Amino acid sequence: MTLKASNSNATCGDDVLIERLAQRIAHLGLEAPALLLLECHRPVTFLAGQALLVAQPLLSAFVDPDLVRRYAELLARPEALDRLAQRLESARG
Repeated sequence: MTLKASNSNATCGDDVLIERLAQRIAHLGLEAPALLLLECHRPVTFLAGQALLVAQPLLSAFVDPDLVRRYAELLARPEALDRLAQRLESARG
């Protein structure tokens, strides 16, 4: 199963997922490192999403497989990553 990067508009579920991820990162106080990693690794985020799909059987012992799939889909879309970066920047102050 591979993901196709699409330029479609984000769904409400994506917004909820982005918000939840941004809140967790902010709660841990890791906004700056997360932004740095997000920007530095932007060219390989699609591959990271594919790696999540490959690791999904192993991760399913610890995390809901649907959540892994949704994060992989999120990594495949540059516009979703832009929204995550914007959300992290606003949380940083």
